[in-house]
Amino acid sequence: MKHLTPLTLLACGSFNPITNMHLRLFELARDHLHQTGKYQVIGGIISPVNDDYGKQGLVAAKHRVAMAHLALETSDWIRVDAWESQQRQWIETIAVLRHHYKELLKSHHIRKLPGENNRPIEKAAGPSFPSSLTDVNIAIRKIANMLKPDKEIIQNGDHMIIRTLSTFKNYIMDFHIGKEFEEDLTGVDDRKCMTCVTWDGDKLLCVQKGEKEGRGWTQWIEGDEMHLEIRVCGVKCKQVFKKVH
Repeated sequence: MKHLTPLTLLACGSFNPITNMHLRLFELARDHLHQTGKYQVIGGIISPVNDDYGKQGLVAAKHRVAMAHLALETSDWIRVDAWESQQRQWIETIAVLRHHYKELLKSHHIRKLPGENNRPIEKAAGPSFPSSLTDVNIAIRKIANMLKPDKEIIQNGDHMIIRTLSTFKNYIMDFHIGKEFEEDLTGVDDRKCMTCVTWDGDKLLCVQKGEKEGRGWTQWIEGDEMHLEIRVCGVKCKQVFKKVH
């Protein structure tokens, strides 16, 4: 019998209020994952955002959680979890994901995942990553591998804004060519670095000075494709984006 990877689906949001479509999204995601023949969805979690999120018209968390409980009364696999809403302040989705990842491991009495070779879960690494890169959570890496982000680039002279948009996390980089600035990568790999982006011919060259050596990226256009090479500690990866007409 083919081994299926167990998964729990997590949705973070305001749920202000929760709707039928929120629940339908869980069903669609579960059906798709099952159809791949690789995964077995074992549960779903709805995590209402903290009141400090600051969205206009946001109802108090206790009421949004109560509405979610009522909406899920007949579900035998999706549940609402109030942990995120009960924190002292709004927190990044990445922190919520880490919390539930650890809680799920504890609830299933798992101390480490297969193939982790006794490394701590928080520092688990795939076979293609050197030890210097193993402090990125394994769950985050798996999600990143499945994402198909969009890129939006706005240029006004030497001022550029690059938006990386995905269903998991949006990241906005706002900078001036040739001017070093502090880049806060909270929610990406939770680091800060001093970043400078310059032109190298017709390519954008980014150098990021911080905890990791040789960190940065190069971005360039070829026809209708935008190429992005990302580097850190001697390791390189490449993404190719198609232009939307």
